[in-house]
Amino acid sequence: MDNTPPRRITLDDVRGAHKMLSGVARITPMETSRHLSSLVGAPVHLKCENLQRTGSFKIRGAYVRIAALRPEERAAGVVAASAGNHAQGVALAASLLGVRSTVFMPVGAPLPKIAATREYGAEVRLAGAVVDETLRAAIEYAEETGAVFIHPFDHEDIIAGQGTVGLEILEQCPEVRTIVVGIGGGGLAAGIAVAVKALRPDVRIVGVQAAGAAAYPPSLAVGRPLALDAVATMADGIMVGRPGDVPFALIKDLVDDVVTVSEDALSSALLLCLERAKLVVEPAGASPVAALLSAPGDFEGPLVALLSGGNVDPLLMQRILRHGMSAAGRYLSLRLRLTDRPGALATLLAVLSGMDANVLDVSHVRTDPLLGLTEAEVELHLETKGPEHRASVAAALEDAGYTVIG
Repeated sequence: MDNTPPRRITLDDVRGAHKMLSGVARITPMETSRHLSSLVGAPVHLKCENLQRTGSFKIRGAYVRIAALRPEERAAGVVAASAGNHAQGVALAASLLGVRSTVFMPVGAPLPKIAATREYGAEVRLAGAVVDETLRAAIEYAEETGAVFIHPFDHEDIIAGQGTVGLEILEQCPEVRTIVVGIGGGGLAAGIAVAVKALRPDVRIVGVQAAGAAAYPPSLAVGRPLALDAVATMADGIMVGRPGDVPFALIKDLVDDVVTVSEDALSSALLLCLERAKLVVEPAGASPVAALLSAPGDFEGPLVALLSGGNVDPLLMQRILRHGMSAAGRYLSLRLRLTDRPGALATLLAVLSGMDANVLDVSHVRTDPLLGLTEAEVELHLETKGPEHRASVAAALEDAGYTVIG
């Protein structure tokens, strides 16, 4: 492993990375969001790194890091640990550079991400139940074999590569006043801050963390990286328990603010990106939009929100969308009991039809030992039109004599 003391990354490093990535990483599009612009009261643009090769910004840093290896290091191969985006970035970058790659992924990693990593050319090994355990397995492999460990965020070359997003933002939106970016370990935010603050020190940079994995606010408060005792969030792309040493030093000096967002805000943001912007975005990638939804008055425009990735497991997407609809008052799940007689279910559905509630799913149970002889239990999943309509549906059921039990 590389024990060289970290150097201070400069604009020249990011510019050098930008030249290196020419023809490798896409210059991803920037789309204006009318809905968010109306909410914030200023132009809001979405930088679509979810449309980058491998589905996230990670190819940028991974390619720059591997391209900078000495010939003998390339010959030894590279190894990485990741639940998804970094894995795919390293796999493709190594393949493009003719370097053998081994990627360790958690045992429970989504099958589409495992398959994609293999298709990009890596040997995939499953180890550990959580990323920290997977990381230890990858480091042990590096020590045993001599392969170069490619850290997902805590290296100067990685940060320089991610910083190329900042150069593109300034080129595509020269009038930008605020850039909002998700933070996990901090490589992306640090790289963008290096590039943007060198060229436009007036631009405000705001980092966003999931409230259940927010290591940066307490770390910044004491001036050094602190490790969280536990992390829990749907946004696995930014679910990091400790800031990286190299990015932390840059973020401490260059990033203006770090805010946190709730799980409800993340799911609502993902739903908004899908419905309004027609963009598939993973929870971590939607975190800047979640910050805008949570506090629209806190941001000066023109504003760029960085959608960092779009690799989301379909099953997780289904759960998140349902959660997002519920948070927006557009989904209602409930259980109730009724008298088990002919036509009882039809009568219940008629009440719902009269309230213009869309029934998504009905489960009708008659044989549960907890039910009385003349009782049946019904579980309903309904699509509603917002908080007021959802409350009206629940009230209509009570008015019709039904008792909601959950």
